[in-house]
This record gives sequence, C-alpha cells and structure tokens, in this order.
Amino acid sequence: MTSRSDQGTPPTLAGFSVAITASRRAEEFSALLTRRGARVVSAAAISMVPLADDRGLLDATRSLIHTPPDVVIATTGIGFRGWIEAADEWGMADDLLAALGSARVISRGPKATGALRAAGLREEWSPASESSAEVLEYLTADDLADKRVAVQLHGATHSWDPNPGFLDGLTARGGRVVGVPVYRWEGPSDAAAFDALIDDIVHVRVDAVAFTSAPAVASTLLRASELGVRDRLVAAMRGPITAYSVGPVTSAPLDAASVPSVAPDRMRLGALARLMAEDLPAGAPDIAVAGHRLGVHASAAVVDGEVRDVSATGLAVLKALAATPGDVVSRQDLLDLLPAAGEDAHAVEVAVGRLRTALGAREIVGTVVKRGYRLAID
Repeated sequence: MTSRSDQGTPPTLAGFSVAITASRRAEEFSALLTRRGARVVSAAAISMVPLADDRGLLDATRSLIHTPPDVVIATTGIGFRGWIEAADEWGMADDLLAALGSARVISRGPKATGALRAAGLREEWSPASESSAEVLEYLTADDLADKRVAVQLHGATHSWDPNPGFLDGLTARGGRVVGVPVYRWEGPSDAAAFDALIDDIVHVRVDAVAFTSAPAVASTLLRASELGVRDRLVAAMRGPITAYSVGPVTSAPLDAASVPSVAPDRMRLGALARLMAEDLPAGAPDIAVAGHRLGVHASAAVVDGEVRDVSATGLAVLKALAATPGDVVSRQDLLDLLPAAGEDAHAVEVAVGRLRTALGAREIVGTVVKRGYRLAID
C-alpha cells in the first residue's frame, strides 16, 4: 500500500505538535511521529533506578532462592529480562532460574512470554488480553491456597500503584504473595526540560500528549501538582489537547484523574503512532477558506498542506478567527489579543496584514468594513 507521502501529499501530522514523555525508546517514538510530519516536544517524565543497585530487588531475589515459589507471574518482558540480568551481576542467576523453574509460570502477555522463554522457562498460560484482570480470573483459590506466589511488579512512582487490586486479589485467593520490584521509577533526570514540557501542555502549545507508561502519567500529574498547575494541566488534557496512551495500564492514572484518553488496539509504539496519525487530523479537520485548505493547530498554521511560519501574535489572531469560521471578530476583540499594543487600533491592521503575508494567501482573511475581520470560508 502506498502512503500519502509516497503519493506526493503532505505528511499526515504536518502542523501538529506532540508532547511525548517516554524515557525508554523516546528517540524511536519521536522518529515515528516526525516521519509523519509532527513537531515533537520530548522530555522524560521518569528515570529508572539501576536494577543492580535496587536493594528491594536484591532482597526479594534472595528470598525466592531460599524459599522457591509455587507460582511465578511475569508481567513485562523488559522487567523480567532486567531481573535476570541483575541476578547475573550478583552471581545469582543460575540459582534464581532453578528456583523459578520449579514453579507454575504465568505470563501476562507476549513480551513477558518472550523473556521467559529466552531465560529457559516455559509459561503454563498467558491471557489474550494482556491484562492482569484476566490473570486473576484464571487463578482460582484452589490454585493459590497457601501457595507462595512471586509477582514481578510493574514500575511505580512514589505511592502510586500501577496495578491496583491485583496483589490484593491474589492474596484474597489464599496466595502468600512475594512482590518483586523489578524496576522502580523516580522523577526525571532533566527536571528543567520536563517542567518546560508541562508548561507547553498547560498553555496549550501542543495538540496532543502521548504517554507510553503509567508511571510517566503519574509523574506528570505529581510534578504539575508541585508546580501548582495540576488543575490547568488536567483541564488542558480534557480538551483541547488530546491525551494518548499505549494501552489500558498506561491509561489507568488518566482515568483516575477523569482525563479521557485514546489508545490503540495493540499496545505497541508503532500502533500508537499510526493511531495518532489518523485520529489527530480527524479531530481537527481543515477549514475550506477562499479556495484553500486551512489547518489551525496549537503552534502552527497549515495552508494547502504546507506548514506556514506564523508568529505567535498572528497565530492568536488566526485562532480567534477560526473559533467560529466565517463569523466576524471585532477589531476590539482582536486588539485584546495584542497586549503590547495598548489601545492602538492600528496594531490590529498591522497584525492582520502580517498574518495574511505569513499564510501566503491574503484572501484567507477577509475584511468586513467598520466591523472587523473574518475567515472568508467557501
């Protein structure tokens, strides 16, 4: 199948600005979006504690080697691989795999399954949904009563539980749960860049924000609270900014904050990028104006598929005109968008003139004598 860009048409996300919070594979994800024409603002929301330095993981590993589990539940591929690598650094990998090999092994999804098999372990079962809830449905009280259950945990930030109810559900079925904190998250290493990204979201300088892990969502909300802008950040992500997540686990903290999110059917970066390339333009369709197609986005204007270099002032004027396409916006209302102009009404004419030039099609913005300006919609 030929893509739109292969046919000589503009990239799907031309003119759109996207904030991404990934710490892992950020460059790969950014490239997937940039290739589709998006402007990407990237800052890691979290940093990962090196596994070999994590005392909690070391203690859990020693405990499981000393008293092997009856059931092992692997939840993520990267987490399980990291656990084995850390055990290898401690000189415990063989002993750990021997202890785990005597247990019933449950995998939460294909990535975890791949990591298990690479370590020489075979899973008994894995849910098609990749959900912890289905794992709970599979394991009954008869399976778990008085059994030692090792659970490789998701990452966590502060006191936030990325998988609420799962461990409690295992315990309620009689299991003696040993949580294995395979990776633990902390705040970002580059706090200034992360704060700048939050500021972009709060001031709606981006059209979308994409999350690839639930800890990144939790860290974003927490940092916004520390900066005193959580309510504004949440309001922005409820609209006009669209929040995207890689899957339901990542969406959980957004759901808790009553922020709607959009996720692909498959929890993969490629699927998320494709979804955004389809969903963002559908939610902000071009306007037919004076024989042209005009796209008005958070930080850019697009005319007939070409991103135009419009100043912040010009973009503010254009957004006011595009809020109700075809309706007249008074000179006074536009003057209010130009705080540096004071009461100089001539500043509006100058701003509109520069906007027309920047758009490369002066006819897009029409003058309504003695009243103001409007988009000359078809």
